[in-house]
Amino acid sequence: MNDVRRRTVLAAAGGTAIAGKAATARAQAPPAPSSDVPRPGTESGPYETRIRALMARMTIDEKLGQLQQFAWTGDTGPGGGQTVAAEKAARRGRLGSVLNIYGARTTNTLQRMAVEKSRLGIPLIFGLDVIHGMWTTFPIPLGQAAAFDPAVAEWDAEVSAREARSNGVHWTFSPMMDVTHEPRWGRIAEGDGEDPYLAAALAAAKTRGYQGDDLRSRRRLAACAKHMVAYGGVEGGRDYNTVDVSEARLRNFYLPPFRAALDAGVATVMASFNTVSGVPAHGYRHALTDILKEEWGFRGFVVSDYNGVQEMIVHGYAADRSDAARLAFNAGIDMEMASTTINEYGKRLLRSGQITMERLDDAVARILRLKFRLGLFEHPYADEDTAIAGPTKASRAAAREAAGRTMVLLKNEKSTLPLDRSGSIAVVGPFADSTDLRGSWAGTWADAFRPVTVLDAVKDAAPKASVSHVEGVDASGRSTRGIARAASAARATDVTVVVVGEAATLSGEASVRSDLGLPGRQERLITAIADTGAPFVVVLLSGRPLTMGGWLDRTPAVLQAWHPGLEGGNAIADVLFGTVNPGGKLPVTFPRTVGQIPIYYNHENTGRPYDRANHYTSKYLDLAYGPQFPFGHGLSYTTFDIGEPRLSVSRVRAEALRKGDTVEVAVAVRNTGRRKGDEVVQLYIRDPVASIVQPVRRLSGFRRVSLGAGKATTVRFRLSAEELGFWTQEPHGRFLLQKGEIRVFAGNSSLAKGGRTLTIT
Repeated sequence: MNDVRRRTVLAAAGGTAIAGKAATARAQAPPAPSSDVPRPGTESGPYETRIRALMARMTIDEKLGQLQQFAWTGDTGPGGGQTVAAEKAARRGRLGSVLNIYGARTTNTLQRMAVEKSRLGIPLIFGLDVIHGMWTTFPIPLGQAAAFDPAVAEWDAEVSAREARSNGVHWTFSPMMDVTHEPRWGRIAEGDGEDPYLAAALAAAKTRGYQGDDLRSRRRLAACAKHMVAYGGVEGGRDYNTVDVSEARLRNFYLPPFRAALDAGVATVMASFNTVSGVPAHGYRHALTDILKEEWGFRGFVVSDYNGVQEMIVHGYAADRSDAARLAFNAGIDMEMASTTINEYGKRLLRSGQITMERLDDAVARILRLKFRLGLFEHPYADEDTAIAGPTKASRAAAREAAGRTMVLLKNEKSTLPLDRSGSIAVVGPFADSTDLRGSWAGTWADAFRPVTVLDAVKDAAPKASVSHVEGVDASGRSTRGIARAASAARATDVTVVVVGEAATLSGEASVRSDLGLPGRQERLITAIADTGAPFVVVLLSGRPLTMGGWLDRTPAVLQAWHPGLEGGNAIADVLFGTVNPGGKLPVTFPRTVGQIPIYYNHENTGRPYDRANHYTSKYLDLAYGPQFPFGHGLSYTTFDIGEPRLSVSRVRAEALRKGDTVEVAVAVRNTGRRKGDEVVQLYIRDPVASIVQPVRRLSGFRRVSLGAGKATTVRFRLSAEELGFWTQEPHGRFLLQKGEIRVFAGNSSLAKGGRTLTIT
């Protein structure tokens, strides 16, 4: 994508620096009483008359059928596909949605059963896990977060929407916005890291990219904000596990990205698998109804996760399947994925008064509303002649540029990078010639399209160089037979590129690791290369932060490439040879060891913060203080100077902020090096004295800027009540803006030192 395109997308996004602020602005408003939320059939809108008329003709069985989603032959959880059941239910008009189905011809066949064979002809919604691309896979979401550029997430969503909608898909189960402090959790790859402000900006951008301005467009998908709520807080990083969270932590940390997605118009929300303070999220009315539907006025629908309703029995919360249906439905679940409890027991629960017809009509109206918004009643079928069958030149170019913007240069001693395109280059390691670059949610549908490997990309980028290849160790790192050959190749060449990391299957759902080091004997490969004394660099592929141990100290340069997608090899080569100057930053803290977890930048200070001179302070006896790499860290092939923040005022009245006034923060940035490059100017605040202890730092603005050598600019942010206040522990939500001093910092990571004081009076 060219600079004009990037500016256009950024302008549409409202500007990176203020995206998070705008996305969370309404979250700070006083909660609306539940009586203010329209009841089913009383809403105003373009489709409400048609919805009421259709519902008046529906039987109870047909209404309950709209709440059911079946899985096609693809599996995303226990139990397998429900293809036969889906076809039967579609013909009877007792099915609302199907997931895991795609392809214009396939979806049209099933859609005809619903539209042409059922009594009322209500179309189905087809959903698919299009998480970071369909045919054209982009970097994993954690990698996209590293770009610190919402436009990257928006590019992915736009390309994904075009490809998927043309193939009969209407709905994607994305964006995932589970903020987490837990890198062992495999699903960190699917989210945006550890910061709610960054996650909010990206959630809004992804939603806009998927949905656009009109869901009837054949180039758009309905988005799904997931997982509600606090899934990123699972104990020990174990998937589906327990979360115990205070109301303040829920509202200040986990909920802001969801509110941002709602403000961007997200069509649906998905419940999470975990418990929340003793209640399974699928039965957690406080979040799904009290906050989401009543306080925030959400008019879309809530879908369960795969079998999530039925699993409340296993949690020990529901007595049986009927009880699970009652609890989930009354909590706010509108559509049930895979399990069938609400469909099966709904009539019985209605007769016994355990659920109400008003609640049933509310759920059905929400689902029908999206079907009308998608234009499915007028155009239920995909155009088989225009279905996109694979990546295009344009989509590949977008994926390549996006991947280049996600690369994070962790270390670069003596300007080892960028590499010379001449001479001799050895490309070694388990991922040197591997196509395992797409990430954990690429989907089997994209298997036909081979990612560009690092080896092929290096050869293409340096056609005059002599390029050799040795695997060294396999991806699991079990075999060491090739290490000696790899070392010999390093001795015989001018530079060696060592491509290591974790396979895509080691991250993602149900892929939790207790050890975050390089799998198997990959570290021995790096050590053997280092022992040769020859120049080398390490390219690190992963779906999460990895611990690096002793090999980091012996490695001159390290490039964190994540799982970069279909064009990942080319994007890596672009950075290695300097075609792209890396500008990505870490969206998550990299720990030194697993025993240090949880470690994150936005922690509380404690009463005894670390002090090297005082034994009785918060630390580990056997580990250096602080992370391996902090949140926001990332180097460049050039250098930047970021000035101290300048405030438009040093004092501001709290009442003025509550009425909408803002404080402008200006930060000067200059490229002090010899080449053009990108820097991410990051703004942090600290509230040192508050009625609820506040984090030592909170990201409150960011802007990625591109500057030529010697060029300078001023980045401007605005701090409002949303950034300067916080939510209290009160269960019904109270946002507090207190008087006192606020420290404002600007820099290129969470360790930013340049600061000013703002006094709220």
